[in-house]
Amino acid sequence: MGLKKILSLLTVTVLVGASVVGCSSSGGSTAKEGDKVVVDIFQFKVEAKDALEKAAEVYEEKNPNVDINIETVGGGNDYGAALRSKFQSGQEPTIFNIGGPQDVEDWNSKVENLKDQPWVKEAFDGTLGAVTNDDGIFGMPFNQEGYGFIYNKEVFKKAGIDPAVLTSFEALENVAKTLDSKKDELGIEAVFAVPGKEKWVTGLHLMNVALSNEFKDGTDAYKAKELEFKYNKELKDLFDLQTTYAFKPDGKLPSINSVDYAMQVEQKYSTGKVAMVQMGNWAYGGIEGVNADVAKNSGILPMPLKGVVEDSIPVGVPMYWSINKDKDNAQKDAAKDFLNWLYTSDEGKKMIINDFNFIPAFKGYESDELQPKDPLSADVLKYSNEGKTMPWVFMGYPSGWGENVVGADLQKYLDGSMTWEDLVKNSKATWAEERK
Repeated sequence: MGLKKILSLLTVTVLVGASVVGCSSSGGSTAKEGDKVVVDIFQFKVEAKDALEKAAEVYEEKNPNVDINIETVGGGNDYGAALRSKFQSGQEPTIFNIGGPQDVEDWNSKVENLKDQPWVKEAFDGTLGAVTNDDGIFGMPFNQEGYGFIYNKEVFKKAGIDPAVLTSFEALENVAKTLDSKKDELGIEAVFAVPGKEKWVTGLHLMNVALSNEFKDGTDAYKAKELEFKYNKELKDLFDLQTTYAFKPDGKLPSINSVDYAMQVEQKYSTGKVAMVQMGNWAYGGIEGVNADVAKNSGILPMPLKGVVEDSIPVGVPMYWSINKDKDNAQKDAAKDFLNWLYTSDEGKKMIINDFNFIPAFKGYESDELQPKDPLSADVLKYSNEGKTMPWVFMGYPSGWGENVVGADLQKYLDGSMTWEDLVKNSKATWAEERK
């Protein structure tokens, strides 16, 4: 996750009710309990929920005049829709999440300009572009994330497969066939688990593998009036390979549409019943929670697009922290101070690495003790350092297009009610319609 997800752009996997419901205020009013400044956070990242609540408690101990309430909405529920409902209900949060250029435009009347914040000069090149325009900077990067095929090193070893060979589509195809032929001796049910139910995995992340080779970044995609979808055939091959060798609940292809994130990652991959899943480093905590041995013996492989890009993984910023500019100054100042403390103080940095398991999007994490501890994040960092990455252009898709059009059409393709040719036509037509 995560990812998982993006305001109008990303959706994630399960509605997780939040911690404390606190005294929310509508925009512009002062929210205080006695002398306390109340900061309500409405955030999308299920995997970060516990760590964020812990960080808030530590900050509150240091700042007894501040009361931070956290609500987390993720999963199969649309964070963007939930956020709009929150604002419409009059319970406007102080801190919320946006996902890129479209969200900056959509929430233009609500997002505070953060260009004067001390963390801005520490942000890595390229991490602020999606939330920057001529007027300012409107979001603080959560972290960097990468995704590809998470694989079980022990299963590969038992099958006699060297993961280093997986640098091409042809190699992935051969590996899938080998694993499939040895399912019984390896103790696996299938090579892959594909979460057809999760339209963000297919419509956003999988689609990105093709479109990241059509657009140079999310902003480029955001400005594009038309979609060529020039690598749709290669994308079909990659999707077909996964689904051919995927776990099928009832043994038939359409049943892949009933597989959700929990079944894919926790019930199948984490228990060693499948060898690979398309997912990112955000899944590490969930895997570890089920099976620490599988977690520590996991790595990330490329998502090869035949003849296009075959040894890279998509890496980007999943979401940004934004501050409600209609809140009073006391609330906004507390919100800014909390975020700055979390990402730039010595204490906060340790939590970002050890509790959040984040790959930071900021300088200042160079010491040995601040390197990623889990193997998935370490692999993402390795791909980044080697320059073997592709951008997250889904940040610039038309609002809802990835899930509601592509994700939904891929489900129809799986159940046989739509041909690939029609899927391609509809993808192009709906993109152009949204951009009129």
